[in-house]
Amino acid sequence: MPTMSEQETPRFRYTAALANEIELRWQAWWAEHGTFHAPNPAGELADPAHPRAGAPKLHVQDMFPYPSGSGLHVGHPLGYIGTDSYTRYKRMAGFNVLHPMGFDAFGLPAEQYAVQTGTHPAVTTAANVERYKKQLARLGLAYDDRRSFSTTDPEYYRWTQWIFLQVFDSWYDEEIRKARPIPALVAEFEAGTRPTPVKPWAEMSPVERRALIDDHRLAYVSEAPVNWCPGLGTVLANEEVTPDGRSERGNYPVFKRSLKQWMMRITAYGDRLIEDLDTLDWPEPVKLMQRNWIGRSRGAHVDFPVGDERITVFTTRPDTLFGATYMVLAPEHELVDRIVPDAWPDGTRPVWTAGAATPADAVRTYRTEAAAKTDEERTESKVKTGVFTGAYATNPVNGARIPVFVADYVLAGYGTGAIMAVPAQDERDWAFAEVFELPIIRTVRAPDGFEGAFTGDGPAINSDWLDGKEVAEAKAAMIAWLEQHGHGRGATTYRLRDWLFSRQRYWGEPFPIVYDETGLPIALPDSMLPVVLPEVDDFSPRTFDPDDADSEPETPLSRKKDWVNVELDLGDGRKSYTRETNTMPQWAGSCWYELRYLDPRNTAKLVDPENEAYWMGPAKDGDSGGVDLYVGGVEHAVLHLLYARFWHKVLYDLGHVSSFEPFRKLFNQGYIQAYAFRDTRGVIVPAEEVVERDGQWYHGEERVVREYGKMGKSLKNVVTPDEMCEQYGADTFRVYEMAMGPLDVSRPWETRAVVGSQRFLQRVWRLVVDEESGAVRVVDSPVDEKTRKHLHRTIAGVREDMDELRFNTAIAKLIELTNALTPLPVASREAIEPLVLMTAPFAPHLAEELWAKLGHSGSLAYTAFPVADPEQLKAESVTYPVQVNGKVRGRVSVAPDASEDSVREAALAAVAEVVEGRTPKKVIVVVGRLVSVVL
Repeated sequence: MPTMSEQETPRFRYTAALANEIELRWQAWWAEHGTFHAPNPAGELADPAHPRAGAPKLHVQDMFPYPSGSGLHVGHPLGYIGTDSYTRYKRMAGFNVLHPMGFDAFGLPAEQYAVQTGTHPAVTTAANVERYKKQLARLGLAYDDRRSFSTTDPEYYRWTQWIFLQVFDSWYDEEIRKARPIPALVAEFEAGTRPTPVKPWAEMSPVERRALIDDHRLAYVSEAPVNWCPGLGTVLANEEVTPDGRSERGNYPVFKRSLKQWMMRITAYGDRLIEDLDTLDWPEPVKLMQRNWIGRSRGAHVDFPVGDERITVFTTRPDTLFGATYMVLAPEHELVDRIVPDAWPDGTRPVWTAGAATPADAVRTYRTEAAAKTDEERTESKVKTGVFTGAYATNPVNGARIPVFVADYVLAGYGTGAIMAVPAQDERDWAFAEVFELPIIRTVRAPDGFEGAFTGDGPAINSDWLDGKEVAEAKAAMIAWLEQHGHGRGATTYRLRDWLFSRQRYWGEPFPIVYDETGLPIALPDSMLPVVLPEVDDFSPRTFDPDDADSEPETPLSRKKDWVNVELDLGDGRKSYTRETNTMPQWAGSCWYELRYLDPRNTAKLVDPENEAYWMGPAKDGDSGGVDLYVGGVEHAVLHLLYARFWHKVLYDLGHVSSFEPFRKLFNQGYIQAYAFRDTRGVIVPAEEVVERDGQWYHGEERVVREYGKMGKSLKNVVTPDEMCEQYGADTFRVYEMAMGPLDVSRPWETRAVVGSQRFLQRVWRLVVDEESGAVRVVDSPVDEKTRKHLHRTIAGVREDMDELRFNTAIAKLIELTNALTPLPVASREAIEPLVLMTAPFAPHLAEELWAKLGHSGSLAYTAFPVADPEQLKAESVTYPVQVNGKVRGRVSVAPDASEDSVREAALAAVAEVVEGRTPKKVIVVVGRLVSVVL
């Protein structure tokens, strides 16, 4: 027997149950008919019969999600629903829309889970991807599913490896500022047009030639100080280390350690990465973050002799050289061991030695202490520490003998790892000089009475032939002098370091590289790609002690001896080789996925040039080209976006793509935030178990404290889209997320407020469907003039809002129109059909169902979006405030096309009592705004 609530609910009311039935049915229909397939101009995915074949294109893309085991919470799809609403609108507005979705599926979480459980990362990843796909499909997201892939698919990472080889087989020609193939470099060496550093090319052995070429490659092997994280068993890029010196993933300690690693020469592109930001429609804060991260500085390299050695520093202030009174090397600097003498020289001050018997003892002890500190601790410490190396350098501008120290406030990874210290012009150098009793010589005139290090501009002082010159003039003069006398050269340097591209892990793309008996790398031919990850028994990198900087790495692949040691014929007969046993970082697969979306089934090329030019090519001269709209979180402002831009520019230089930037327009969506609760111990308790009583919050019988934070597992405040779909339907969830506020602003989640979006959709439903009988209520009679004007104002406003991604205000206009139509005696097709079409981008399932009930066949996905009638947008009257001597004394309404004389006459009549018969000096009419009467 039905319950009372079931008896009271009309049979055809738009409930969660009905919404779920409608949504699953339309999702199946879209999948069966390939509704959202976008036609390519060429290749397997071309479709001349498609309704948008030959139409203007629009390429919209969401940032690659990583498919975690916990699935989506309601914060994740915020951007996805935004781009889906936008692309549905644009598809209806006449565009051929490419809106794909794939998965960034390599990475540490799956591998760490494999280490703990023995489950192969491929198994975990496949299950996670499948779960994400189901969750995304349940939201009705209109993706072209033919173009979906995971970075872990061998047919995908075959092209990731191919791009790596393009980078490996290239060098950067500074003269023309672009990458060129390695054979062009070899040709210049052979012809003698490019000098070789030690001896002529013809006199070099084959191994020497290979080593020279390898030194020029954009992808190269280097042994240098790196961020070694034993806890993760891998090295990390600078961008993956937190300011307090721990791993961004897992929060493990990170140490500086010299290891042999693959590097990408991203620094060669420093200038272009900065300059081309000006061509992009990106948020200014993101551009600023990239400029600051690249950190371009102009100055000079200066050489300071130290016995038979030479210390080279980079300085942005070569005009201050006369004030350099000591030098500092980073503890890791390679010159330290070579310049340290056996004994302390005469005149060594006690404060310089740290009580050590010899310089070597002092340096050894200090290095050990420095290695235990993070980069932040080293650079930000107020107390400056260091030790004298026992060596002196010669200041090239005045011949002064200046001591060389080792100090941890100088980092090996920045600049040259050495500085000339001018304490009068640098606060850190001043602090160090005071501790170690070193001379301080001002070289820039400071304001009268100024004390401490002066970092401002002013005329040069105490600088011999530079005295009196302002900074810019003095810098130019000093650089010219250094170059003339062979003591230095003008230079540009960058904070940006070359991209550390090796990971000592299993779950990543294998390098398409082998080594022969010389130990030098050899690229595998395209025919041997992909190099597929082998099966292994143990996924764990061995580091023995996660807190020990000296713990040696052992990669999982290095233990697979039958895979590592291979016999191959690389064109000169069958020989023995050793494979590279590191893998690529997770960033590799996400550096180029926007290109594979264009032509995912192409087995012969990365992408067909015709398809690439259509979807990504520049629209005009000076246009960067790239994805038309790229939406994702601001947290990727440096890492992903910088790496993707670098790879794309290499491909552009080599002629593989027509756009010189991957993403033309960038939009950063906000976050979903939610309440979290802590008990008296300060422990987070599950938010769904908390109840409110009398304005307080309780977990069971215990009172808890409410706080606010980003939704996530750590705060136990997760709400899943699955729950929302079950309780309200996907369309209600979509509308609520888009109506909460501007897309680029973080907003609070409040489950109780979702019902407001459900009620809006229920009102739209009732305009078409009789809830008792299920009959269609819409009639063909016209609407009244007032309603017609409201309708067309709504159409115009919604189109403008959609074009500018203002989804919350577009929904507000639709709610207002719905409320205006609800009390009318009849539902007119003239207004209802445009309302349904305008609602479709946000609530596509409901709109499809109502469109079908209105007598239309098929999907509305390609039905033209409503266009406002300009005549209906004209105002019936214009109201002018009338000022008399600057104060508003009346108002007058006139026809929009009234002449100025008519406006003037009406305005004077409206303020006749104020004017009291006086003749105005002036009557000024500002058309459409106001009338000013001057007495």
